[in-house]
Amino acid sequence: MKTPSAVPIRTPRASKAPNAKAPVSIDAAIRAQISAAEKGRVFSPADFTGLGSRTAVDKVLSRLTASGELRRIARGLYDRPRSHPVLGALLPSTDEIARALAGKGNLRLQPSGAYAANLLGLSEQVPLKLAYLTDGASRKVQIGSRHITLKHTTPRNMATAGRISGLVIQALRYLKQPNIDEQILTRLRKRLSKKDKAVLLADAAFAPAWIADVMRRIARGED
Repeated sequence: MKTPSAVPIRTPRASKAPNAKAPVSIDAAIRAQISAAEKGRVFSPADFTGLGSRTAVDKVLSRLTASGELRRIARGLYDRPRSHPVLGALLPSTDEIARALAGKGNLRLQPSGAYAANLLGLSEQVPLKLAYLTDGASRKVQIGSRHITLKHTTPRNMATAGRISGLVIQALRYLKQPNIDEQILTRLRKRLSKKDKAVLLADAAFAPAWIADVMRRIARGED
């Protein structure tokens, strides 16, 4: 007696759940990220890492630039345009450009040189060459008349990045010791709050000896 052959069992294909969401396209994901940002925000392709290949991201950015949703301000840099009712189209802030240049991650930036002195009111002239120290890669870009430089530096130089002490250290370093007079000390004392001065005292150990001494004199009101 022959044993009946096994009858193959067909497993029905799993149907999609009625509420299942379709995958979001690269185009839609990038558009959503840009729409959620404030006007004036600067983007680079690195902001969209993980959404698709570099080629695909570049194509979407190109389409958004053609439609006017983005503006190409330099090679690999785009902003969400903002305008002023009288001045018209405005360029993004220097800090926005620098953050985009630095890229994603926990990289830090510290204004330095003439730019640091200007931010503290120690120099009235806004420099066209704007420099930042960073723990990321060194980079340069020109946007309009502004030359923005990111310079890789040591962990010690970045220890006070983002704090008022970091700005003071870099401004004093730029001005140089022989040029630090009572007028500069007075300006800083008036400009800095009590809280700022406490930060100077706490961070003096991160500064070169002569700058640390100046920081303490500013904080304590010494001549």
